[in-house]
Amino acid sequence: MTSVGRLGNGHDVDSLGARPQKPLILYEYEACPFCRKVREALTRLDLSVEVRPCPRGGRRFREEAIRRGGRAQFPYLVDPNAGISLYESEAIVQHLFDHYGDQKVTGLLSLGGLGDLNSALAGLPRILAGRTARPSRTPSVALELYSMESSPFCRLVRERLCELEIPYRLHNVGQGSPSRDEFLKRSGKMMVPWLYDPNSEVGLFESAEIVDYLETTYGENEDLAERDEAHLSSEQDAPR
Repeated sequence: MTSVGRLGNGHDVDSLGARPQKPLILYEYEACPFCRKVREALTRLDLSVEVRPCPRGGRRFREEAIRRGGRAQFPYLVDPNAGISLYESEAIVQHLFDHYGDQKVTGLLSLGGLGDLNSALAGLPRILAGRTARPSRTPSVALELYSMESSPFCRLVRERLCELEIPYRLHNVGQGSPSRDEFLKRSGKMMVPWLYDPNSEVGLFESAEIVDYLETTYGENEDLAERDEAHLSSEQDAPR
């Protein structure tokens, strides 16, 4: 229902501007409605970002975020290309469109408080998922996830990455993305989510298989399949 509530925002790519030379870094957690707005902007602007998950109770990156920014508030974006770090979703979204788009924030992302309310209401069906940290093992090298924000299948994977505090590079490949050709060459087909783990050299499609892999490799092997199946039955099948 989250994808429906957000009217498919984070599906199509907008007009693009300059591309960042150094990777953007985003401290966030999946269940946060304000973080969702930033991820939608990243998809619309075809931007990759290094995600450092900061769920409630997390110890892996929350302290790092506090050291860098001074407080435990999310989303928190670090842009080394502009020499700037930002809190507040509206400020982050505007910065991204100013530097990497056409400077025009449109649609739900332009509605201010109404957009925030919409994002919060849209997230209610999954309010407990991607919110709280669970014990996990830290990968030696960050994982990679090809995704687009509007996909409910990608959301399942991001929720689990967040809960397990697994750092990953998020590659956004929304509809119309110039990055899709490179992704197709790498993965073999145009379907998301696709997870690549450089630690095991494993690449996986299908959200259920990816979630099982993450639990087996980095989690406590807790079976949460019923929760995920209930979510998918309530979601409309977004374009993949």
